[in-house]
Amino acid sequence: MSSNRGTDESSDWLKIFIIALILALIIRKFFFSPIIVDGPSMQPTLYDRDQMIVNKFIYYVKDPDRFDIVIFHASEEKDFIKRVIGLPGEHVMVKDNILYINGEKVDQPFLHHNENTPIVYPIITNDFTLEMLPGHHNVIPEGYVLVLGDNRSNSTDSRSIGLISIDQIVGKTNLVYWPFERMHLVKE
Repeated sequence: MSSNRGTDESSDWLKIFIIALILALIIRKFFFSPIIVDGPSMQPTLYDRDQMIVNKFIYYVKDPDRFDIVIFHASEEKDFIKRVIGLPGEHVMVKDNILYINGEKVDQPFLHHNENTPIVYPIITNDFTLEMLPGHHNVIPEGYVLVLGDNRSNSTDSRSIGLISIDQIVGKTNLVYWPFERMHLVKE
């Protein structure tokens, strides 16, 4: 009788393990997954090798907002992490390091030094207008966003690859969980 009880207990643990594994895979595939920042394109906000959590579900219930940090498929092999700057229906321009949306000046507080940015350096964005970018649009079409890296002088972003389809976006991220001393929520 005791060997039967042991077999039942082992079977129960195996079922629990399989259910937990399936739930973990579902959560990682459809809801949340980790990502590692690769390169300096998001400095001073994010640094090379920062580890973050990606919320894959959020854009099923709402559209991206200005200044969201998003992960998107830049190619079949590579995902990029950038900041949403321009939204559908908007005109974007940068002149003398000032961002203009539909002709109105827009502050970018994330580009300034804060307690999580150990390095202070000038943010230089070469002047551009939406019309100068690949696609030569007058306004951002529906279903697309304009993204830029925070390190404007060292970022492959919409200035060179064009507007990003919202369908390319994997999710939003704002939680740095590693390295431990940099653990924080990124403010937009």
